[in-house]
Amino acid sequence: MKHYPFIIFYLFLNFFIYAFQGTIWVYIFCFILFSAVVIWGSFDIQLGYFVNSFTHKRTKNNEVALTFDDGPTEFTPKFLDILKENNIKATFFCIGKQIEKYPETFQRIITEGHTIGNHTFSHSNNTGFLSTTKMIEEIEKCDEIIFKTGNITTNLYRPPFGVTNPNIAKAIKKTQKKSIGWNVRSLDTVITDEKKILRKVTKGLKKDSIILLHDTSEKTYNVLVELLLFLERQKYSTFTIDSIFKSKNNV
Repeated sequence: MKHYPFIIFYLFLNFFIYAFQGTIWVYIFCFILFSAVVIWGSFDIQLGYFVNSFTHKRTKNNEVALTFDDGPTEFTPKFLDILKENNIKATFFCIGKQIEKYPETFQRIITEGHTIGNHTFSHSNNTGFLSTTKMIEEIEKCDEIIFKTGNITTNLYRPPFGVTNPNIAKAIKKTQKKSIGWNVRSLDTVITDEKKILRKVTKGLKKDSIILLHDTSEKTYNVLVELLLFLERQKYSTFTIDSIFKSKNNV
């Protein structure tokens, strides 16, 4: 259920409880349930509670997408090296201030044929609490840097931390972005054991998967090396996120 229809349902439920003289504990239980759904919807991008996000590709082919968040960083060149060695294209959701810090690396991502997405200018830890105006500024400032540094534009956007809410939803609509999520989350910024990260990715892998990784550490680079070997053994090919919309246009 979407957010606004759920609010209407919640208000109707309260009216129903009032009509049948429900106790205060029933109201409290419903409020807790409502709050839990809203919080869950805010943090689980796959639910599409506030924003319809693309979390997989409808495909008959045995293919998956490699996506990398939070770069470019000092580690990104190594990621690019191994991708080039294996002739694989990926999608990089870049932070504006990181592009400013590593402009040559960002240009290399583009030159080598990878797809670029917007990941806001600052990737603020307070993303979930920013106003619509501030979120629009974050997205548009990143767009400006992407164009200034790489001479390209992108309509792909990934919310930091996968967090969505009404303000973020309005900002995405205002900036005419397509919200991109995932259906395989590596948790490579949280888990320290490389083998556990690899198992988490490969365990949930399907032919339509969008895999979330980060080009921010040696650890994830090592995971990527093993993951590419796994994909080769399992006969997986790869797709970039923009191909989802190209195929839609061709239908």
